[in-house]
Amino acid sequence: MRTSRLVAASVAGVVACGLAVSTALPASAVSSSKPAKGETLKLPAPTGRYATGESAFRLVDDSRPDPWTPNQPYRELMISVFYPAVHTAGKPFTNQFPVAASALIGASLDSGNSLPAGLVDWAATKTHSVQDAAMAPGRFPVVLYSPGAGDPRDSNVTLVENLASQGYVVVTIDHTGEAPATEFPDGHVVGNAPLLAAFNQVGNDQAAATVLLTKVMDIRLADTQLVLNRLSSLPHRLTAGMNLNDIGMFGHSAGGFEAAETMYNDPRVKAGVNLDGTMEYTEDADGTHLSQVALHGLKQPLLLMGSTGRYPSSIHVEPSWTSFWQHQKGWKADVTLNDSQHQSFTDAEPLLSQLAGQIPASTLTYDNGTVDAQRAVAADRALVDSFFNRFLKGGNDHLLDGRGASKYPITFIK
Repeated sequence: MRTSRLVAASVAGVVACGLAVSTALPASAVSSSKPAKGETLKLPAPTGRYATGESAFRLVDDSRPDPWTPNQPYRELMISVFYPAVHTAGKPFTNQFPVAASALIGASLDSGNSLPAGLVDWAATKTHSVQDAAMAPGRFPVVLYSPGAGDPRDSNVTLVENLASQGYVVVTIDHTGEAPATEFPDGHVVGNAPLLAAFNQVGNDQAAATVLLTKVMDIRLADTQLVLNRLSSLPHRLTAGMNLNDIGMFGHSAGGFEAAETMYNDPRVKAGVNLDGTMEYTEDADGTHLSQVALHGLKQPLLLMGSTGRYPSSIHVEPSWTSFWQHQKGWKADVTLNDSQHQSFTDAEPLLSQLAGQIPASTLTYDNGTVDAQRAVAADRALVDSFFNRFLKGGNDHLLDGRGASKYPITFIK
């Protein structure tokens, strides 16, 4: 299968290079090798008024067998909660990727982005959040984030952390068995060997690809329901500051599709952003297997943010977006990030740009496009922040009306 806007580069790249990982590994087996001493990449600092904290939790659904792990009678997930915090000065920041899982995640990122093994020390990148910091006073809207298929929940700290700094509680979801490695509190690490095997088996069979992609999305939707149902069960130090009457969701690629489809099924999610995700169950977007949200639209507001690269997204070229646009009853907008690629809405944009001069320019533009990385990050953040401020907090800076858009490399599609 080629890389599409439903299948993240991390899956497609790993399948192409034939890398296989174990389904479940003890932490010692993952971290026993000597860590690479490659480049340490830095995430951009958040721009909001709040410092940020991060807490991670394991969620278990005893009513649902794990679809990727035979004979496991329950489904387990990891989530991270980023939130406005206080008293963080002088305290260490969390790692972007859990140390025990970073070797497998790094190998997937290297292969998916055509990077030389060892060039980047993926275990070294830090967030700007303090583990389990005290939450800031107040009650904040809650926003869920889901990554692209095959990506870990930590693949978009740039947008997630910034949103938290603006006064949101942001919950990121690892879809266990999809991410290259999910590390659990007891130390065991679950990889994605069954998923990779399934993609390998599909090959160029489009009908089989549709079945597999439907399975992936069904699993994700059930995972998201679990997270929504358990928000009120998180520790009181977090729930005391969470406004569960105002919930939004955004995601990249398959995560954007998931956000929209979750909104179609669950009115608790009041607003959503789809970052460059097709909304149909096909490898090649052709309008033959449209989702319910593409066929019927939503009552809630949805922002579409598309790229211009190998697989451009807009209501004029993406069949599922065209159908959604025609049927959408709630607020809608379609904004294109100019000169971008599919990964330009993720941490790949600010992180990989730091390797300029160390990797071929063609590799960098293949992953990130030719848009300036700093301007791309600024645009992505401004649009996501503006949207949720408008529909979860009742504010309006009018960016999504086109006012001030000239500051950013974006085009409003009509």
